[in-house]
This record gives sequence, structure tokens and C-alpha cells, in this order.
Amino acid sequence: MYTRTPEDWREANRARWDERVPIHTASEYYDLDSFRAGQDVIRPFEAAEVGSVTGKSLLHLQCHIGLDTLSWSRCGASRVVGLDFSEPAIEAARDLAADLGLTPDQASFVAADVYDAAEAVPDSSYDIVYTGTGALCWLPDMGRWAETAASLVAPGGFLYLAEFHPLTDALDDATGSRIAHDYFGRDAWVDEAPGTYADYDAPTVNNRSIEWQHTLGEVVTAIAATGLRLEFLHEHDATLFRRFETLERGAGGEDRGDGFYRLPPGSPRVPLMYSLRASRPADG
Repeated sequence: MYTRTPEDWREANRARWDERVPIHTASEYYDLDSFRAGQDVIRPFEAAEVGSVTGKSLLHLQCHIGLDTLSWSRCGASRVVGLDFSEPAIEAARDLAADLGLTPDQASFVAADVYDAAEAVPDSSYDIVYTGTGALCWLPDMGRWAETAASLVAPGGFLYLAEFHPLTDALDDATGSRIAHDYFGRDAWVDEAPGTYADYDAPTVNNRSIEWQHTLGEVVTAIAATGLRLEFLHEHDATLFRRFETLERGAGGEDRGDGFYRLPPGSPRVPLMYSLRASRPADG
């Protein structure tokens, strides 16, 4: 159901995410035992595009329970900070960091709204400001998000974003082959589906969620308006989950070793994810 932005959007979304934290930490989807044993959750294309993080500081906005954040620490970042508006998620992230033997100077987590990040995080700037998949749809204002994220990029540093492509929100759910929804829709999408992507059958009570579509042009323009310099914008023919019924893991036997989902060989391809990097000059 589409509607104008409800006044309770932040509270409804926070209640939904708070309730799902214990479901996620216990799920096979997140598989925290394997993560504690050394599993890396950074996607190969992200590692290649971000490059070496050795000796660098990294801020992860909307970090949820911190797996990506802590993976960047394992990759060599000297200091990682994760921020999320869910207190239970931040507590889970802190517990996980302690399990890995990381000190607060190496990995710390802050419970705060992403729009308040500049005032909430411990340092005024970071070599890398990172945000991962499935984050932007929870925010109504891309301009405010971009200004906040850019303000935390140190001179010589960059903002890196990897997201699901907004075109997928306009395609039909069954095949992903035809336009079924308005790509330029600006009203909030209100959903009340129970469960969670990590466990569709999990019993849940707080099921109200409010999300927004943001076109690729809207996101890029918001970042460009901050003064950061766009280094690249890449579109990818793969995604992390079976967004459409026709998607196949390993592209129908053409497995590239990344575990991603793609359309079958021979099918017309559409972008399923995108990534970008925008930098601040070393002298500014």
C-alpha cells in the first residue's frame, strides 16, 4: 500500500527491526557460528572496489548486527565504527566484537539515527564511509542522508555505497521481466508482512514497515550535491537473494563462485544491484 509518509515511520521501523534482532542472530541466514570461526561476509565486488582498507578508519552507517563492519576490521581496517538505530542490534554487534577479541578502540558501535550520525559517532571524519545493501529504502530524504554521510568523509577519503538497483522495485515479482510498478513513485510503501528475510516463518508481532523508492538519479544527484567527486557508478547483473522467481543461483550452472543470483543464460539482463564510490580531495 502506497501512502504519504506516515508520522510514525521511524518508530514503526525501529520496532520492527528491534524485534527481528534475536531472530537474525539465531538464524542460519546470518550463521554467526561460521562468522565467529572466520567467515568473511564482504562481497567480492565490494572488496575489489573499496580496495585495501589496511590502516584506515571506516564508518559503517546502518550496520544492523555488525557483520559487515567487523569483516572490514578483519580485512585490516585500523578502526571500525558501526551505527544503527536499533539498540538490540547494536548490543548484538558489541557482543560479537567481544567474541572476536576486538577492543572498543578497534571496533565500536553506536545506537543512533543515521541522520544524527555526525553528532553521534566518536570521530569527526573517517577514511571510508560505507553503507551496505538494503539500507537506503528505509530513509525518506536522500539529500539529508548524503549531506550527513559526506560530512563524515575525511580529506582524501571516500564514500562507498552498494545497493539493490531501484529498477528491481518497478519489475513484476514473479519474472522480473516487465514493468509492473511506478519507477518514479515517491509515496512511502507501507507493508505489514510478518516474518523476516532471515526466517520467513518466524512468529513476529511488530510487522508494520515503511519504505521508500529512490531512483538511481536521485541517489547520485544527492551525493554530487555534497561536493564529493563521483569516481564510478557500476551496475551489476547479480543480486544477493532470489528477488524474482526466475533468478538462479550460479546463473543456471554458470557459477562464478560468488553465490549470487542471476537471470538464466540467454535471458535479457537488467541491473539488479549497483555500487558507487565518491571521494573528497586530499586538500579539501
